[in-house]
Amino acid sequence: MQSPATKDFKVDIFEAAIAFSEIGAGLGLGPNAVRVLKAVGVLDELLKKINPAELRTRGFVYYYGVGEQEKILALDLRIKGSEYIGSVVSPALLFILFLLLTCIRAAYLDALVAVVNPQSAHFNKRCTSIVPSPENPSCLLINFSDGTSHETDVVVGADGVRSTVRGYLLDDGDSRVAFSNTVAYRGLIPYKDLQAVGFKTPVTQDPACIVGPSKHIIIFPIKNAEIINVVAFSARYDIPIGSEELPKGASWVEEVSREAVEKEYEGWGSDVAALIKCMPKKPSKWSIHVVHPPLDSYVKGRVVLIGDAAHAMLPHLGAGAGQGVEDAYVLARLLSHPETHLGNLEAVLDTYTRIRRPRAQMVWDGSRTAGASYDMQGAGSSTLEGFRDELRTGFSPVWHYDIEVDIQRAVDLLRTGGAFTSQP
Repeated sequence: MQSPATKDFKVDIFEAAIAFSEIGAGLGLGPNAVRVLKAVGVLDELLKKINPAELRTRGFVYYYGVGEQEKILALDLRIKGSEYIGSVVSPALLFILFLLLTCIRAAYLDALVAVVNPQSAHFNKRCTSIVPSPENPSCLLINFSDGTSHETDVVVGADGVRSTVRGYLLDDGDSRVAFSNTVAYRGLIPYKDLQAVGFKTPVTQDPACIVGPSKHIIIFPIKNAEIINVVAFSARYDIPIGSEELPKGASWVEEVSREAVEKEYEGWGSDVAALIKCMPKKPSKWSIHVVHPPLDSYVKGRVVLIGDAAHAMLPHLGAGAGQGVEDAYVLARLLSHPETHLGNLEAVLDTYTRIRRPRAQMVWDGSRTAGASYDMQGAGSSTLEGFRDELRTGFSPVWHYDIEVDIQRAVDLLRTGGAFTSQP
């Protein structure tokens, strides 16, 4: 870190892969995250990389999956998005706010890379440990699997749910990675194949969620609705998260037979049966893991976690990526504040976790609650109207959020605590 007078600091990015590349499943961005992308100049880059035909607003429709597949609720997310994001993004672009963006995940990565200084990126650098620097005890030494190391003032761990950096924060050796008791079967289906087997649920305009006991299916169109993306979830609610783990050495993502998915949804309606019949012969099965129990802090000394490394969550609100975006924005704003310097660095990082942890944990809990609602395990599931109320209210606390207020709160805390000394 340079002197505070420069209001700048040097950043190095260490990537385990040989190049920036997309991994993972769908990507959801709500108005909360889009505001940040707009503020840092990434949104404009993203929009340059998207097919204009995809720039349209969409709602979200819920159906009951057993029996005649009754429509339960149609959410007009266009109205909600307009309320929450204000004038930051035009209504014609609000599809970004609530669509699971599998189809443009690569575009999102490309947009991020476009604003990164290529000289700051170092590839094939997998972190193995973090220790105090023997030559400069006030600094940290990051060790990599290729035998190299790097000395720095601050380590920001953005290394995902399997985070190595998180191990630095945990003295007991517990990784805090837990199987969520939820699996997701994924597959892409040509829409013409669904038409051929008499699939009736409308899926070419609005994303759909087919709900039922302990399971639900998310369906949304991509590539001008020529392809239908299917994510079929199955969960257990009779045991707590973390009470069971996958067999040792088992992969979190594996291919299974289509018959295995059919067995999961045995007894559901004819449309669900038709949908699964059209899935690939070997769909992928994702065993979803989360950070649980929650961390007491995202910071230890000058090591700080962001994104899934800090709070990997269930995907049922499409909000995990957005929380990582919020983390990065708050941390960057605090580290680049004119009053931040080496002497108050740990106080700044402590304030980051005080601000971010309650917010991220609220979204973590909300994502779990949303999944339970979709699987008809929520508190309001005993009545149709109670079920609808649960579905209506899930996105609001995630989306309706002003991150600038939290940044100001952080600055106020730093002033109150004496780390920042100038008058506002």
